[in-house]
Formats: sequence, C-alpha cells, structure tokens
Amino acid sequence: MNKNIKKVLVLGSGALKIGEAGEFDYSGSQALKALKEEDVETVLINPNIATVQTSEGIADQIYFLPVTPY
Repeated sequence: MNKNIKKVLVLGSGALKIGEAGEFDYSGSQALKALKEEDVETVLINPNIATVQTSEGIADQIYFLPVTPY
C-alpha cells in the first residue's frame, strides 16, 4: 500500500434488501479493518445505522448520511 495515503473515505453498504446486506457489510468491514492495520485513518459514510461497519471502533469517523446520485 502507498505509504503516502493517510486518510480514506469509504462509502458504506447502505440500505439493502433482506438477505443481501450481509455480503456488502462484511466486505466493507473487512476493508475498514485492513486500512486500520495499515494505520490509515478512515471516514465512513453510511445511511444505515444497523450494520457492522457502523460499530464503535471499526471506522475512525462515521457519518450517517443518505447516499444519493444527486
């Protein structure tokens, strides 16, 4: 990983249908954990408060904001 990268913005999995959320939440959580291991500060934007990604200690900063194409 490029050592010049100090902070990364991660877009969370958001609201999904029942049965879908687990895969997206897991992959995002693993990405956040990997970045933490590399001492990269993470900022998570996720409109869904009911995910593992939004648990305390997973991301350095968490914002619960809607993610829209506009």
